[in-house]
Amino acid sequence: MRFALPLMVIGEVGLVICLMAGVPVPVPLLAGAEVVVFGALTAEAVVVWRRSRVRGFRAAVRSVIPEKARRLAAHELRSLHSLGLWVARRQHGVRDGDHSVAYTGPQTAMMYGLVFVSLVETVVLALVVPWPTVHRILLVLDAYGLLLVFALHAACVTRPHVVEADGSLRIRYGAMVDLRVGPADIAGVRVERRYPEGKLVQLGPDGVLDLAVGSQTTVTLELNRAVEFVRPLGARCEVRTVRFHADDPRALVAALTQA
Repeated sequence: MRFALPLMVIGEVGLVICLMAGVPVPVPLLAGAEVVVFGALTAEAVVVWRRSRVRGFRAAVRSVIPEKARRLAAHELRSLHSLGLWVARRQHGVRDGDHSVAYTGPQTAMMYGLVFVSLVETVVLALVVPWPTVHRILLVLDAYGLLLVFALHAACVTRPHVVEADGSLRIRYGAMVDLRVGPADIAGVRVERRYPEGKLVQLGPDGVLDLAVGSQTTVTLELNRAVEFVRPLGARCEVRTVRFHADDPRALVAALTQA
């Protein structure tokens, strides 16, 4: 059953390619594809319902949907929820007495650049693509892509780093990374600008975790012991040093030192 969704995606992609190539798709084939999709979704729902009666709903969902797919869906939903927080000018997880520090400075221009490029792409495809069906599909995909870019930026804006009143530190990146460090685990913190190469989240063999924004970090946090870190797709590891970015690193270090 867990292979039903990938097979459906492959089938839908095949139909889209046929439409873009101008290949006529028989009506019985389209109807058959819809029946297969409906049947697969119904079968998945029946499996979840039966297992939920024995294991509970959450355990049933975990047994049917892979963890990576669940995490990607959860990240996307939290990012979309952040759009509402952004419009309402609210922050997530910041209470009275807490000190929040933003980290979106190096990537803001890039995000709005992606929005501009996506808009240009949408207009160009609307002028170039002659097939109405394909044009509608691409328009929906482009519109959803724009929404996701705004949602990712909104998640980073509304979910800042937080120095809590008890001295705990919450290091975040949007809806994907959320690392809590207790005050007893902090050995030292300092302002240190570095330019690591590679991905957003990088873990070295010596337990050094880099959370770069715009290919830079500005704060280095030393820990007294190894702290568990959950990667965006669910893999777990232990870190002893965390290097991350803050727009105002001195304010974060001062707030954490005072706390």
